[in-house]
Amino acid sequence: MTQIKKAYAAAILYTFIIGFSFMFVKLTFTITGPLDTLAHRFTVSFLTASIPVIFGLIKLNITFKNMLSILPVAILYPALFFTFQAFGLVYTSSSEAGIIQATIPIFTIVCASYFLKERTTIWQKLSLLLSVSGVIFIFAMKGLGSHTTNFTGVILILLSALSSAGYNVLARKMTKQFRLIDVTYMMTVIGFVCFNTLSIGNHIAAGTMHLYFQPFTSSLFLVSILYLGILSSLLTAFLSNYALSIVEASKMSVFSNVSTLITMFAGVIFLQEELTYYHIIGAVMIILGVIGTNFLDEKFVSVKKKNVSV
Repeated sequence: MTQIKKAYAAAILYTFIIGFSFMFVKLTFTITGPLDTLAHRFTVSFLTASIPVIFGLIKLNITFKNMLSILPVAILYPALFFTFQAFGLVYTSSSEAGIIQATIPIFTIVCASYFLKERTTIWQKLSLLLSVSGVIFIFAMKGLGSHTTNFTGVILILLSALSSAGYNVLARKMTKQFRLIDVTYMMTVIGFVCFNTLSIGNHIAAGTMHLYFQPFTSSLFLVSILYLGILSSLLTAFLSNYALSIVEASKMSVFSNVSTLITMFAGVIFLQEELTYYHIIGAVMIILGVIGTNFLDEKFVSVKKKNVSV
């Protein structure tokens, strides 16, 4: 396989893992709250990533200078992204959050064009808008429910989306300067420190520290947190970093919308959720948008012009 094919394979696998992760997140929320889930999720990620390092199977090359360079990427994702998302969902509905998060590719393409000088054709921009519109269409048709829109929630979810866009752009640059394993490990460490600090601090303030490890007594939670920690945090971080080291940030970011489709179909298959006509229409819009964003680039346009001229 060529590098570009491997990058797209990584992006597709990343999309599937993230898509199914929302189902496991819902399952963990039946046992404990968002902060504890995030803390335990990244504890599992950190321990899993550290095992091959401790036994010398993986050699890290993280100097103090490298840490300072990689730190902004790790702070944006996972630290700020998940923190803003978790607290944002307290004040807003999941439908509203889904619509706002669908704008991540738009923020990414703007940031990438300014900071990375990535150029996109008008067809790619239209394709990206089509994909985003597909996500918004699905959530709009589902209805925003009776949840009253809260300005604080909107701002927090918007900051979460901006954090993800910032990560897409910075990771594209960092993965060309540092080894993928070093960047991924730093992201895992920051997530572990950040979310455990928040969770333990919350338990200390509430006087419930004895409940910190209680979720692990549930086999449902244990299976879910292993999926979230090993696959949906550690592996997806590596896959995303790998794909961004080869594929433009604007092209990679639109795959986040495909995760919405995977989540939707996972809900239908495993949680017996309803599948309606607007899910199908939105799915077609998203898939066509992803294909257009990734393949209607300058090479396609130049070939098209050449064929026309001939």
